[in-house]
Amino acid sequence: MQNPGSSNPALDLAFDHVQHTGRHLFLTGKAGTGKTTFLRSLRERLPKQMVVVAPTGVAAINAGGVTLHSFFQLPFGPLAGRENEQERFRFSRDKIAMIRGMDLLVIDEISMVRADLLDAVDGVLRRYRDRRKPFGGVQLLMIGDLQQLSPVVKDNERELLRGLYDTPYFFGSRALRETDYACIELTRVYRQQDGRFLELLNQVRENRLSPEALAELNRRHVPDFSPADGDGYVTLCTHNAQAQRLNDAKLAALPGSAVRFAADVAGDFPESSFPVDPQIELKIGAQVMFVKNDPSPDKRFYNGKIGRITAFDGASVRVRCPGDPADIVAAPMQWNNVQYAIDPATNRIAETVEGTFQQIPLKLAWAITIHKSQGLTFERAIVEADASFAHGQVYVALSRCKTLEGLVLRTPLRPDSIIVDPAVADFTRQMAARHPDPGRLRMDRLTYQRELLVNLFSFHLLRYRLNALLELADLNRGSLLPGLVERFGQLHDVAQTGLVSVGEKFLLQVDRLLADHPDAETNPALRDRLQKASGYFEDKLLNGILDPLADADCEPDNQTLRRQLLNAREKAETEARIKLAGLQACADGFRVQAFLAARSAAALRQHPSPRAKNSRRKGKIPAAVPANSAAPVNPVLFEALRAWRAEQAGAQKIPAYCVLSQKALHAIAAAAPKDLPELATLHGIGPKKLAQYGEALLALIQRHA
Repeated sequence: MQNPGSSNPALDLAFDHVQHTGRHLFLTGKAGTGKTTFLRSLRERLPKQMVVVAPTGVAAINAGGVTLHSFFQLPFGPLAGRENEQERFRFSRDKIAMIRGMDLLVIDEISMVRADLLDAVDGVLRRYRDRRKPFGGVQLLMIGDLQQLSPVVKDNERELLRGLYDTPYFFGSRALRETDYACIELTRVYRQQDGRFLELLNQVRENRLSPEALAELNRRHVPDFSPADGDGYVTLCTHNAQAQRLNDAKLAALPGSAVRFAADVAGDFPESSFPVDPQIELKIGAQVMFVKNDPSPDKRFYNGKIGRITAFDGASVRVRCPGDPADIVAAPMQWNNVQYAIDPATNRIAETVEGTFQQIPLKLAWAITIHKSQGLTFERAIVEADASFAHGQVYVALSRCKTLEGLVLRTPLRPDSIIVDPAVADFTRQMAARHPDPGRLRMDRLTYQRELLVNLFSFHLLRYRLNALLELADLNRGSLLPGLVERFGQLHDVAQTGLVSVGEKFLLQVDRLLADHPDAETNPALRDRLQKASGYFEDKLLNGILDPLADADCEPDNQTLRRQLLNAREKAETEARIKLAGLQACADGFRVQAFLAARSAAALRQHPSPRAKNSRRKGKIPAAVPANSAAPVNPVLFEALRAWRAEQAGAQKIPAYCVLSQKALHAIAAAAPKDLPELATLHGIGPKKLAQYGEALLALIQRHA
């Protein structure tokens, strides 16, 4: 298959759209138009932080990504109406950071993704990013061909989905319909070069097959066709059982004993994601198909190339393909099961190999199901599609073949065998209106720049995070140290008056400057304003938000409340850090790529857990004491008292608050009593506690007061 290069305007437009805009994109095209090659190129060239997912394990392995369900921790089955249940799925800190840090979500084989699954992804992204924006503000790249694989909807699920969606296809998603997504269709076919054959395939694809075209295709019907050994024909059939029976019969008819090749599976590689059978039995003379591309510069084989086994050589197999001057040595090759993780050295989302699957890249190929032929190319094919039962099956089968002359129909095609979903046909007709021509691309690029600036100087989410922290603290005021609620109230006021209000006024200036010069990256007046504004907002974030948050003692005795406070504080800190990184990236002018890199790095940077961070806090005031307080807290004494309490609790094997409450420690650190009678006047120090711990407490006070 010819490699689609930069000479393809549609591919160039798609790449520019993904790189320079934030608009969602559905990239589609007939079989053989280069969608898989585009995804591979995107990985190598795109500077955005991207995550690649697919609806099935095999599709994810082929795309070099992970499954939708695993990355977003979604249950199987219908997801509509299960929003509250999804809230119970707990995400790790790293997974949340990746969700916050990614710029682009690529969904391969989008035709198999149901509307309710895409809406569930939207729910997760909104939960951890921006609830006001579809998909949390993450850009989507959806790749697939609606004329091929369809979403699976079981009979018991169909009625439920029908009541919520017009169609189960991804474009029925409520979240996607809130967006103005673009559609680009790749039309240059690299698999077929025969213009007449392409026209016939298009008629099948679009369900407009004329009687004359049907008759022309049916001239490829050859009753009782029996190809000679070595011709390299592959039979494409609708059901697994048909393919299995034919392959087993052909293999049994060959002389000699079969040789078994067992896969070597290491680490975590789910059986459902195995790219080929873990146990393969072969004989000399067997017709086989390569199931992986040759990674060497020679490119001697590709996924779908047909040949016959000529010899076995230890763990390798020698295969002769029609037209080749010599055998190809097929040695075991490796497939990787990847997961996404944060690389602490680069603060980028990186693929990590969780498991490997090694096997010879071959499978028996006298027959294969139409479903499993997806993405393959054959020189010669025998099609059994009279039992077609799903949308697009006939088109997939016919389009696997490079030429009309290489196609043989086992049975004639009937008009009712060509099944096309009306919803897909309607959507396909509407796609042209969403095509982004170069003029629209320029508008989208400028719109994207403005959206990034609006996001940077909009501090509503930070205020929301701080308000959630304040409300939680106020609700549990009696369990917290004195002054903590007041401190959080001050932070909320700083966010409102010093950030939200000022940010809204600054954005008005931004809009006036962009009206005169719309390109934010080359606007000199905007660059000057950004340089001046960055210093102001940085100071507010550092001294007004981040430093006071770090100093606030969020560790009450109640463990549940402690966890809630630490999590709420961490969300506020993360949002403030991301804002700070974006502002610092704009100090010398606005550049989209530099801005995205800084923002993502801040979201992905691995910080110590809130618990670990607090455990290392030394000498910091545990809570903001009101200005009229006559007894400021001695931070050194407070930390010494807390360490002593932990030691006592460990020795007695009791919770720390059973020794003394944190409020009692706070009162002691503020009053620094000099004798037992003075100590006895403090809240939380009753006669029993005084007798048990009084002398030890006084000794601590003398050492640290």
